[in-house]
Amino acid sequence: MKKKYVVGITGASGIIYARRLLELLTPVAEVHIIITDMAYKIAEYEGVDLSGFDAVYVNNHDMFADIASGSFQYDGMVIVPCSMKTLASISVGISGSLITRVADVCLKEKRECILMPREMPLSRIHLKNMLILDEAGATIMVLSPGFYMKPESISDLVDMVVARILDHLRVEHNIGMRWSGV
Repeated sequence: MKKKYVVGITGASGIIYARRLLELLTPVAEVHIIITDMAYKIAEYEGVDLSGFDAVYVNNHDMFADIASGSFQYDGMVIVPCSMKTLASISVGISGSLITRVADVCLKEKRECILMPREMPLSRIHLKNMLILDEAGATIMVLSPGFYMKPESISDLVDMVVARILDHLRVEHNIGMRWSGV
């Protein structure tokens, strides 16, 4: 049976990470995609196309969607990029959109919930919200690629981050480089 994942895409820079994740995840899993209104605008501005994936696209305003219920079985959720507004809403239990509702369900049902903020510098408020979410069971993965693999392109940097997402979702892949010592 195919694994099922929800991918939320919010209004923060770094939509390219979501695109690459979807390229690798949709062929091997059932994926439900939720895109905020601002994410669509940023995707257009950053020149990233989020259409055409073999996935279920769900409107962020559809609070009656099947994925909004804890009875809907799926293996986990990734929000990439995750805006600080979305992160803050989830940290205090405000489920005013489908993305925040699904994240709330992930946490209450003890499912994998990965939030990937792309912001800097981080304020004390951001850090406290991240700590609250970590304590609630979420995984916080700041969109910060490593350089030990000596990247030659932006794609190399993106793949390094997406490889870590796939590792946490327990999805086999052959992208990125694993550290093997000096």
